[in-house]
Formats: sequence, structure tokens, C-alpha cells
Amino acid sequence: MWLLSAALEYGAPVFLVTSPLTSYSDQIYSIHKNKSSAGFSLDIPLIMLVASILKVFYWFGAYYSYALLAQAVIMVAVQLVLLKVALDNRPAPGIKDGIEHVPFSGHDESNGWFTRPYNFWQWRSTRPYWMFLVYFSLSLFIIHVFFPFISRSESYINLLGSVGLAVEAFLPVPQVLANQRARSCKGFRLSVVAAWILGDVMKMSYFFCSKEPIPWAFRMCATFQCICDCYLGVQYWMFGNGPSSNPKENGERWTVEEKDLRLA
Repeated sequence: MWLLSAALEYGAPVFLVTSPLTSYSDQIYSIHKNKSSAGFSLDIPLIMLVASILKVFYWFGAYYSYALLAQAVIMVAVQLVLLKVALDNRPAPGIKDGIEHVPFSGHDESNGWFTRPYNFWQWRSTRPYWMFLVYFSLSLFIIHVFFPFISRSESYINLLGSVGLAVEAFLPVPQVLANQRARSCKGFRLSVVAAWILGDVMKMSYFFCSKEPIPWAFRMCATFQCICDCYLGVQYWMFGNGPSSNPKENGERWTVEEKDLRLA
């Protein structure tokens, strides 16, 4: 028990601060090396950037642990690099694994998936991605500096923390859906899943074993994220980097369009 307490007290902060680098460095390198981000969900940088930016502004009202603040700042930097590399290496339209395939474009009603309003975060041009992040950060900055009666209110501070936590808990869902639809985990690194699960173990241990009072909202969000991350591991076991070459092995009958999508 003493070793567990020491690990949580001293090891957890170090792990949290370095987790953005250990979790996403291999994914960044893989995309850069292969010159393709096919199969990688751009929603991952979106979710982590929004959540981390919210956490940074949340700190100015809650003044939580410096380790968690450092983690949020480093995560923003890492996700910006990941987004840049993923956008620069998107497959060209009209070819296999092109941006018309998931997760780089909207889904029409014919395949049963929803279409995002204005193709949000699925734009073909790179400029709207950066403009959204600038406007989002600038809006929070203006509220923080020029509207102190809002930014210093307890309700607003709690809202920033709650939304940031909930958004981060949603992190694995887009990749789970993309993998499930394509019946493949191609383009998404197993090292990222391993890092996520390791991080879940650390967070769950801290949230449920720490002597400090931890709100149940933190535990619930961490539990949900852990379940999703574990299912990503199950998807790697089921699908690997591509579907079976013989569709009849799975007892399924595919249309031509479905076969093309699953081979993409």
C-alpha cells in the first residue's frame, strides 16, 4: 500500500505531464513517414484541442494542480503538430483511402450516417481548421479579460471544467465509429491505444484510490473513456489493419459499394 501511495503521489504527476508526448509521438511519426493520414480520425485532434484549451482557461478560476496545467499546455502543442501533419498528408480525393472516405468528409443519408452542419471539421481546405481554433481560443480570451463578471463567476468556471472533462471523455468515440464502419484499424497506431489504456489505468487508480476527494463526475467520465479505449483494443483484435480478403469468411454479403468501403 505504501508503494501504491508513493506511485500515485509522485509517479502520477510525471506520467500526466509526459503523456501527450508518449501517446501521440508515434502517431505523428507514422503519418509523416507514410505520407498518409488515411484511417486516422481528425476528430481526435479536435476533441483534445477543445478539451485542453478549456482546461487551460479553467485553471485561471480553479487553480488546480500545476501538473495538470502543464499537461494541458503540452497537449495543445502536440495536438497542433498532429493536426498539421495529418492535414498535410491527407490522401487526394478520388483515390483509394481518399478524403471522400471516413473520417475526412461528411456522410450522406444513403449510408445511414449523419451529415455534419457545414461539414464541420471535415473541410477540404486546411484554413478553416486553424481559423476555428483561433476564433475559439480568442472568444475564451476575450471573456476572460474583458468580462470578469463572467469569467470569475463560479458557474462559468465550473462550466469550463465540466465541458472540458466531458469532451475529453468522448475522445475515443470517433475513432471507434470510424474503425467499426471501415472494419479496419488501418492508419491508427496500436501504440496510441496502448498509451490511452495505460493512461486510463493511471487515472482510474488515482481517482478511485487517492485519499483526496474526487468528484464522481471525474470517475464516471474516466470509466466511460476506459471502456471505449478497451473496445479500441478489441477492434484491433477483430479487424487488425484490414478486413479479410474473403468476405464470405464472416458470413456476410456485401454490395459493391460496401466492399469498396471495407477495402478502403
